[in-house]
Amino acid sequence: MGADAGPSLALKNKSAFEKTMGEATGSTTDDRSRKSALIKQMAFDCGFDLAGLAPAITPAGYHHFLKWLNQGYAGEMSYLERRKDAYQHPEHVMSSVRSVLMLTLNYRTEEPSPVTGTEARVSRYAWGTTDYHKVIRKKLKQLSRLIREEFPDCETRGVVDTAPLLERDFAQLAGLGWIGKNTLLLNKTEGSWFFLAGMLLSDELDYDEPHQSSHCGTCTRCLDACPTDAFVEEGTLDARKCISYLTIELRDQPIPRELRPGLQDWAFGCDVCQDVCPWNRKTPLSHEVAFQPVETYSPLDACELLTLDDSEYQERFQSTPMSRSGRAGLLRNAALVLGNRGDLSAVPALKKVLGDSEPLIRGAAAWALGKLGESETLASLETQLTVELDSSVRQELQQAISEIETQNN
Repeated sequence: MGADAGPSLALKNKSAFEKTMGEATGSTTDDRSRKSALIKQMAFDCGFDLAGLAPAITPAGYHHFLKWLNQGYAGEMSYLERRKDAYQHPEHVMSSVRSVLMLTLNYRTEEPSPVTGTEARVSRYAWGTTDYHKVIRKKLKQLSRLIREEFPDCETRGVVDTAPLLERDFAQLAGLGWIGKNTLLLNKTEGSWFFLAGMLLSDELDYDEPHQSSHCGTCTRCLDACPTDAFVEEGTLDARKCISYLTIELRDQPIPRELRPGLQDWAFGCDVCQDVCPWNRKTPLSHEVAFQPVETYSPLDACELLTLDDSEYQERFQSTPMSRSGRAGLLRNAALVLGNRGDLSAVPALKKVLGDSEPLIRGAAAWALGKLGESETLASLETQLTVELDSSVRQELQQAISEIETQNN
């Protein structure tokens, strides 16, 4: 799997940090070392699993990021293009930044239940009751408060996902792991089942050794297993083909027809490239209450999902990660899953949403009914076609009708 990286404070456990902090505290000449160790200890006290320090610089991966954008692999995530210059240096997030503390929070819980009948899968990170952003921001606020109490002159800013920071690059720079062939950060003990967060600091600190080596070796399981062939090459993902992008970020458009079978039974996100990764075999479990799985989320009942109106959807999902796809996006995904599952018991639910107010849902339902091929649905499809005004949905209806007629002749 490759040579081990050199020793790094970022990869030591809490007790090792306590020992390091004690040694540093005993020295009157190394205040920076003591401060660095204490800040990491505070991160552990706030519940983070790994902590590493990196200098605030332009990360080496920035030019790869620009190339990736120029090749169009970001798809409809236009916010990345708009903010591309800000990713060049963390000073665009906090002008006084000199150090970046990178942190991880493990979210792995139990193993996923088998999917049967009309059930649909949800990515592990979305099994809980609370959006991880809220959980991590609370921990970051607590950490920021502890740092300012101990070091009043140190300015801080916590970030998770939304700020223009190349988190994986800084995590590698901070010694937390290497960027795998599936573009995710990998750690030898934590695998990749974790969230990344950062704390920008105005003080110069002692920095961890960057993780220089890769431990993927010749393994290509993640690349080979991708149902939609989203990896252009090792370390390069075409988001436009990624199931997570298609089911979450592509909220307001139909998913391209040629990619729909590749969704298989994924209604929200995808874990395939992580499920097959050897480094995820023996990773620790999270004890974070907010991440513990809700029975009805893992897996989802796709037919039941199609019955939710706007208020019911909001009541059920507004505080969870699944709120990001919106009702139209999530129900579109559920309909496509039902088409892929091939269970004829889904026909009544799909027929009902042919009259939904959202064209995105109507079109996906028509596609699914076409795939199921039941001749009894022809009348419903033809009736909807007579009143349908949306051109894209009309095309879906016509195609579904044609497929069913072909299958039954």
